[in-house]
Amino acid sequence: MEHFEARVVKLARKGDQGAFAELVDLYKDKIFHLGYRMLSNRHEAEDIVQETFLRVYKNWERYDEKQKFSTWIYRIATNLCIDQLRKRKPNYYLDAEMNDQEGMDGYTLIPGDDRTPETEYLVSETQQMIHHAIEGLPVKYKSVIILRYLQELSLQEIGEVLDMPVTTVKTRVHRGREFLRKKLENKVL
Repeated sequence: MEHFEARVVKLARKGDQGAFAELVDLYKDKIFHLGYRMLSNRHEAEDIVQETFLRVYKNWERYDEKQKFSTWIYRIATNLCIDQLRKRKPNYYLDAEMNDQEGMDGYTLIPGDDRTPETEYLVSETQQMIHHAIEGLPVKYKSVIILRYLQELSLQEIGEVLDMPVTTVKTRVHRGREFLRKKLENKVL
């Protein structure tokens, strides 16, 4: 996959529109989910996807072929999300009702897996508590927690995406987990 991706990136950098379209297909859902998890807003996440690919297209000369393309595109998307979070008030929640669809929240986008109604309810309640707690994290912890546990990036990849040393990433992941643990310990039985 990595070899295929590197070949597609080279073609896209040379102006091959088909190769760029393949990169969009490979990353659009991943970038959307990252944006949605960080911003808790479908429209803003869609805007992040578009702006990310626009910046990739306009800034090919800034891409260093020595690094993984995924790291570069995640860095762009994460920075756009952080900028968006800084522009607005910090009291948006992942479990809030979606503005564009009445009666639905972000959890309705998560596919089901044939759970019983009772276990579905318990899982949903737990997810809501966790997502609410993540939403309440300061931005510097929120971004590393989302990249680590929801996007499943390695500490090294997170360091590259956020342009910070791995030791800082480890510290922020640890402090973010502690913050979450303290927030959640009173709510979990």
